[in-house]
Amino acid sequence: MSRKKIIAAFAAASLIALTGCSASAGATNSAAGDFPKKGKSIDLIVAFGSGGAVDTAARLIQPVLEKELGTNIEVINKPGAGGQIGYTALTSAKPDGYTIGATGSPSVVVSPLDPSRGAKYARESFQPLGRQVIDPTVIAVQPDSPYQTLKDLLDAVKAAPKSLTASTTGIQTGEHFALAQIQQSTGSEFAPVHFSEGASQATTAFLGKHVDVLVANVSDVNDLTKQNKARVLGVMSSERAPSLPDVPTFKESGYDLTAGTARGYSAPAGLPADVAKKLEAALEKAIEDPTVVQKMKDLGLETSYLNGGDYQKFWAGQEDDFKKALPLVQKKD
Repeated sequence: MSRKKIIAAFAAASLIALTGCSASAGATNSAAGDFPKKGKSIDLIVAFGSGGAVDTAARLIQPVLEKELGTNIEVINKPGAGGQIGYTALTSAKPDGYTIGATGSPSVVVSPLDPSRGAKYARESFQPLGRQVIDPTVIAVQPDSPYQTLKDLLDAVKAAPKSLTASTTGIQTGEHFALAQIQQSTGSEFAPVHFSEGASQATTAFLGKHVDVLVANVSDVNDLTKQNKARVLGVMSSERAPSLPDVPTFKESGYDLTAGTARGYSAPAGLPADVAKKLEAALEKAIEDPTVVQKMKDLGLETSYLNGGDYQKFWAGQEDDFKKALPLVQKKD
């Protein structure tokens, strides 16, 4: 595969935002007025540990969802295997609307594509309900790191492959793909360290200086930079992140690379159509609630809502692109 094609695959997988009308949502043998039943809570599964960006976003929408649906929403963390444990629990649940989950790509898209992962689900096992945000990838070092620029860092690693460790939130997650993309395009090969419980675990390791480089998302590093606990060298997006105005993009530093994590919410496939409609409407209200939008901005993120049908199309487009790039993260590190 040519370098241009690989870069294009990553760029499309990270930032593509296809539009279209919503697809069918399953059977119609349920009355929306009966859902949710009084006193019956809804579980919102987060496939990563507490404190990370996925968990934070879910807890931001939680109170609005509760208001819209008239019942308790229980956020349940099921971390491990780069999200696979949580996604398995989500897709194994009864498609009755009482179990939904946060879904983030690449992890949810890629895990069923690699036979060695043994995933018990496929893209068709999920019913997308809405996308919330795309969170660009960043590269950060310790505040006292000798590397002052992204070029300094990448040149050093190119000269001494695997001389520096770099965090990911698990095998075949966004950070892992970003590292593979960097290696493919620049020849700079880091030694990945996979923290399968999520960003919180990876950040803790970085703060303890157990890894040299933090590969994360914009939302993961805002507080760290404000507290002078990390120095971000580059953002893998087409434009500078509003919350990191002084940090150049990779392209500004001479590397035409983009990467990020798309996050949204889904249910097990097969929801009754009216239940799906009610959940989707509640999620739209929650995601676009002014208070939630502002709090996401405080994390450095611009809300980019897509309804269930458009999120499904976006997901399918990502699947096609990640299939092309998958060999880059299948080899052993």
